[in-house]
Amino acid sequence: MGCVLTSEGWLYDDSPGSEPRDPLYGFTKHSQLYFKADPNYTGRYTVPALWDRKRETIVNNESSEIIRMLYTAFDRFVDPPLRESPKPLLPADRRAEIDVMNEWVYNKINNGVYKCGFATAQDAYDANIKTLFEGLDDVEAYLASTPSPFLFGDHITEADIRLYTTIVRFDVAYHTLFKCNLKMIRHDYPKLHDWLRRIYWDTSAETNAGAFRKTTDFKAIKEGYTHSLKQRVVPAGPAVEVLPLV
Repeated sequence: MGCVLTSEGWLYDDSPGSEPRDPLYGFTKHSQLYFKADPNYTGRYTVPALWDRKRETIVNNESSEIIRMLYTAFDRFVDPPLRESPKPLLPADRRAEIDVMNEWVYNKINNGVYKCGFATAQDAYDANIKTLFEGLDDVEAYLASTPSPFLFGDHITEADIRLYTTIVRFDVAYHTLFKCNLKMIRHDYPKLHDWLRRIYWDTSAETNAGAFRKTTDFKAIKEGYTHSLKQRVVPAGPAVEVLPLV
């Protein structure tokens, strides 16, 4: 679907990266799936949404839960070379640690950028930007304390995936559009910057031949956030979205 959240919700609009309509029912609005599941639905039409084709209903619309569903319950349906089971995203011996990190990363960083970007009062912005950069400082310190290439060892885990979505957008969108501008990842967080570039540029089996880079669309990211703030001018920079590995 398109990258712009409209007054009618998310749309299938045939823009770059979007189908002209939902491939299952021909819907042009994401909201139509919600109403097909429940004609009396009154909530928000959020993404992602995991759809059950047999029961014709939404199974789940919480991204953190869908992630785990996909690499556990659905892993056996994927071609063997692409399965997560040989290098689990949630190794049993690190699950407690990953759960703890996921929680504070979400509260301080994943959700922290939105608390700053959509703040409507100065005191709220001041408090949230302090918390956001405390979280980034904590990740930087954590990465500096471990020789591993990823957050929890030699393989990517769920924690890397959940942190990546915010960090890859940070210098490109959040720093400017959301006023998260005390520091930049590329200039002020060397360990975090190395971690980001390692994941983004990897084309090995570790990332299923570059899945992170292939599914990151910087143009859509900037356009989507510009419109979400009801602005008309999309920022041009940075000239290089993710710097190459040296």
